[in-house]
Amino acid sequence: MLPPWNQRLTQAGHGADRVHSTLLSDPAAGVNENAARNVLLVRTFETGEVSPKVWSEDDRAWASRAAAEVVGAGASREAFLERRAALVVERLGSRHPSIPRALRALAWRPWIGWVLVVAAFALGLAIDAIGPGDHINLLAFPHFGLLVWNIAVYALIATRAGARLARQSAQHLGPIARIVARAGHAVVDETTLAPRDSGMASLFAEFARDWTQATARLVTARVARVLHIAAALFAVGAVAGLYMRGLVFEYRAGWESTFLDPEQAHGLLSFVLGPASLLTGIELPDVERFAQLRFSAGDGENAAPWIHLYAATIGLVVLLPRTLLALGAWLAERRLATHFPMRLGDAYFQRLLRGFRGEIAQVRAVPYGYVPSPRATLALNALVGRVFGPRSAMEIATSVPFGGEDAIPADSVPATAPALVVVLFAMTATPEPENHGAFVAAIAGRLAHGTPLVVIIDESEFAQRFAADPRRRAERRDAWRGMLTEQSREPVFVDLEAGDPGHAERELSRALDRVQAPEVAA
Repeated sequence: MLPPWNQRLTQAGHGADRVHSTLLSDPAAGVNENAARNVLLVRTFETGEVSPKVWSEDDRAWASRAAAEVVGAGASREAFLERRAALVVERLGSRHPSIPRALRALAWRPWIGWVLVVAAFALGLAIDAIGPGDHINLLAFPHFGLLVWNIAVYALIATRAGARLARQSAQHLGPIARIVARAGHAVVDETTLAPRDSGMASLFAEFARDWTQATARLVTARVARVLHIAAALFAVGAVAGLYMRGLVFEYRAGWESTFLDPEQAHGLLSFVLGPASLLTGIELPDVERFAQLRFSAGDGENAAPWIHLYAATIGLVVLLPRTLLALGAWLAERRLATHFPMRLGDAYFQRLLRGFRGEIAQVRAVPYGYVPSPRATLALNALVGRVFGPRSAMEIATSVPFGGEDAIPADSVPATAPALVVVLFAMTATPEPENHGAFVAAIAGRLAHGTPLVVIIDESEFAQRFAADPRRRAERRDAWRGMLTEQSREPVFVDLEAGDPGHAERELSRALDRVQAPEVAA
């Protein structure tokens, strides 16, 4: 006979106080970029399939104990996680040199930014040589085209920003930004990190994906800073090149156009250079005089006034906005790099932090329509211990009979919010929305706001019955998924009697991450 929920199965020891963890009521945390990279790498190793020879349970316990001793009981959770990750990386690195290499590969290389900025300035110096001799066509690239290009970029930036605000979607790098990010190793292909001397390629690939996703905002800010500075210095170089060559050569300014007459061309330049004319006091010629500057009618005029006007216009349209944009990107980059946003709401971090604070995770399981076997009960208890750590307590409520979803006992769900509530079904049952679905909805309706709820399907008996027919198992899984989709739930399938404990731990941890995501989203 299954014991009632108040007959506790616990790893915390008999007589331990029931404490609901409130460590993560504020899920956003911040560490510096390097510490965050260490933390995520360690998380990948400790939640993935790793041989005990690489990283064992004893290693995990040592790392938590040593970090707690170093930082002290009053330290912040960020300090504890940072110190623990540093200790783990040091020990793992001594065993596998590929780990430090992976961390270095994902680190941003500042020299990439300097190279791009210097190259942009040098290219700007050189572009005034494009064109015939020492004649400047006032309507042609590179001067007029430089302004048009930057205005188009500003419009694209504004459009993307508006779209992100409207959709609240993530920011994506453009093609040029992706090239810069890859050059700086802020975004790395999975194959770059795959170690040749071990079987841990999948772990490194997962780490690369996680880090790339976690650093999306930082990479965007960093690449934006580099590109804005490069664009500003490209413009400075273009203007500087004109002035430098103007010291030893005489530029002649004029215009040519197949489609524009003098009045139209004059109107266009008045629109573009008008603000600079007001700022510098250099007057633009009238239409009649401007018509005489056509190269087909003569040799133009000395270009000095036009160079001054274009320099001022480029300063207004390119240099000033790009500098402000670069400053904004730098401030965002600095904030994210020094206070890297870490979302600590998943099961992995909860387990570590709960152990650091000495708190107990209370878990309640509510079976429906079946009674778990003693072996399944022990396995469920062990699973909770693996996910929530040694200081956890699991309580199994009395099984609610099939059809009893409208008369659920009041004590099935505790009055105080637990760390997790598990609705437990047997896979042998045919999923019924009006019964199983209604039961999930009823339990969810009784929970305090923010209490995570996970549906576990025990496959034990079904797996034994249809061991020779895996197709039946897959079909029944699809049936459960389809029914629970109406409840916006994704079930966790676990063979509590004969399944792989490591696989069950990973599946439950992922399920916890999914149900907690709305609570911890930025």
